Amino acid sequence: MVGNEACNAHADVGQADVVVIGSGAAGLTAALTAAARGLEVVVIEKEPVFGGTTALSEGMIWVPLSAQVKAVGKADTVEAAVNYMLAAAGRFAVPKKANAYVGHAAAMLGFVEANTRARFTLSATSPDYHQDLPGATIGMRAFNPGLFDGRLLGADFARLRHPLASTMILGGMTIASADLPHFMAMKRSVKSLAHVARLAGRYGLDRASGHARGTRIANGNGLVAALALALREAGVPILTGTRAIGLERANGRVNRVRIAANGGERTIVVAKGVVLACGGFPGDPEFKSRFYPKVRSGADFVSMAPATNTGDGLRLALEVGAVLDEAVDQPAAWTPVSLVPFSGGQLIPFPHYMDRGKPGVIAVDGRAHRFTNEAEPYHRFVPAMIRASADAKDVAVHVIADHRALRRYGLGAVPPAPGRIGTYLKSGYLKMGETPALLANSIGIDAAALTNTIATFNGPAACGEDPEFGKGNNAFNRAYGDAAHAPNPCVAPLIKPPFYAVRVAPGDIATFIGLKTDASARVLDALGLPVPGLFAAGNDMTSPFGGDYPAAGITIGAAMTFGYIAGRAIGVD
Repeated sequence: MVGNEACNAHADVGQADVVVIGSGAAGLTAALTAAARGLEVVVIEKEPVFGGTTALSEGMIWVPLSAQVKAVGKADTVEAAVNYMLAAAGRFAVPKKANAYVGHAAAMLGFVEANTRARFTLSATSPDYHQDLPGATIGMRAFNPGLFDGRLLGADFARLRHPLASTMILGGMTIASADLPHFMAMKRSVKSLAHVARLAGRYGLDRASGHARGTRIANGNGLVAALALALREAGVPILTGTRAIGLERANGRVNRVRIAANGGERTIVVAKGVVLACGGFPGDPEFKSRFYPKVRSGADFVSMAPATNTGDGLRLALEVGAVLDEAVDQPAAWTPVSLVPFSGGQLIPFPHYMDRGKPGVIAVDGRAHRFTNEAEPYHRFVPAMIRASADAKDVAVHVIADHRALRRYGLGAVPPAPGRIGTYLKSGYLKMGETPALLANSIGIDAAALTNTIATFNGPAACGEDPEFGKGNNAFNRAYGDAAHAPNPCVAPLIKPPFYAVRVAPGDIATFIGLKTDASARVLDALGLPVPGLFAAGNDMTSPFGGDYPAAGITIGAAMTFGYIAGRAIGVD
């Protein structure tokens, strides 16, 4: 195949050694790994853009025992990492998968860095989320993907899925994780102000040059771009607008993929194997009604994943004898989400990862009561929302801040100073009241109850204490607080008017229930035997963490690691 045509959306492919279905981090890593072994690989993607959920994400990956950790003299061990995975998964733990993850993750990271322009930076302050579990570490396993110049993709930059509009600024400027502290501090630091000015200048030049968005990309978007460029250079096509509509078996082996593209149907003959990496089922009402709590009673869950992630991989596999593995603690990776109004009435989700942990911020349920430690991991915050609304149809809550906290840290999509808040107030995304009672009236909850909740919180909060829920009492909480705020980086009273609120609903970033697979990413049948020639990675396979979310980057880390495992295993059996 010719490298310049490797990302061709309309290439006519009749046969291949490997067909990868899905173009997120799992599928692209599997494809790159298989191609590095000399196999002829084709990636198909039903949407007109590639990148999957990864392209919308922060892009962090969880990798134990990395060379980067060893280089800075830190000591991680196989035993500690496996024990942490098993403890987090609890009764749903699968030791062979945990060992496979820990045994291959660092090799995967080294392979990707050696074969792409992606470069990963160790997040030195990122803690494993459950610090009370054996094997937990701080700053040793979570990595941020580096920056990528989208111009390197040429015309294929237009086929790279855009990040969520709610996570960009100025209509198309990407904010990398490393940029956030500068945006927070630009009113107080000349260095930070200069950094932001350089970013704005680069973005302005990009738009003046005719680009629909900034070409300085980062996070999961940059990771996908780096993988896609490496595949193009390796001669691997990514066929967008191409849907897999069926798998076929001959002599027991999956050896054909039926596809629909350009208004017609055809078949790709597969010599070695098929990898399913279609992104799970967060966009599928049928699966969600079956597996999500409260959906059958009418509550809605807002997904951060593409709406077209509708369980295609699961259905394709089930038709050739695979089975689902429902042995998980939670069916999805939960996160609280607000909906940001955009022009034309469009509502774009925004994830509330960081604001809940800041001092001067609390969350209240429909009764105007606090219901949990706001700084706990997002995956645990949503079940707490559901429990707090057990007797109500609406699961939404409100995240509340006083004026000091809002202007210092922002709230949801609302930026900190000097960013403007008027647009958010006008759209109704941000509610405001000069007193807690007036704020309560604006969001439709009991005024006396909210006034009492804030007063009850403020007393001990003045001393940095939260006797009710212990906000700020563990390393994970403190990592998401404000290190410059004493004595507790997560707790301050809400006293400076006006007061603000953003409505937050339960959401997900991925699904955890998927196909039953073994430690080699082979899809299994009802007897526990591999379906020959069929592999799964990413959210099409059941979570190796047993439906828990124990650290930053476990979804993409698992996706890439088991994609790498699949790419190495194809054709070996």
